[in-house]
Amino acid sequence: MIQISKAQRRQLILKIISEKPIQTQQELAEELEKKGVVVTQATISRDIRELGLVKEPLPTGGNRYRAPDREELGPRKRIFADLVTEIDYSENLVIVKTLPAGAQSVASIIDSLSHQHILATLAGDDTVLAVVRPKEKAAAVAAELTDLVNS
Repeated sequence: MIQISKAQRRQLILKIISEKPIQTQQELAEELEKKGVVVTQATISRDIRELGLVKEPLPTGGNRYRAPDREELGPRKRIFADLVTEIDYSENLVIVKTLPAGAQSVASIIDSLSHQHILATLAGDDTVLAVVRPKEKAAAVAAELTDLVNS
């Protein structure tokens, strides 16, 4: 069994569900265990909820978990667009400027995207710092966040 952070476990979950049709929490737990990560059903359930995973029908019947599309952000997308004033990047950091007291909400929305290249966010009052890996993806991440503001 290996010890990984919550963010690493969630990235692993997203990788697993993108590569294989996972239909149940039990199947997801088994796939994680194959990779050396043992978690409880409660942890799986919380990860699914907090990642915003949705079920989609399979052509062969049944359903599978998948990450939500950006369009499924719904009202959060509008909140994001209303609060963000500027987005820039340097090296592996994306800086998101917000209206005063808006950073916590914006960071939460960024976290809900479960973006494969965003390792973590840190929010102050009017600034969110997103750590990106690899650093070559920082410009693309900044562009994607800017698209959320402009769409």
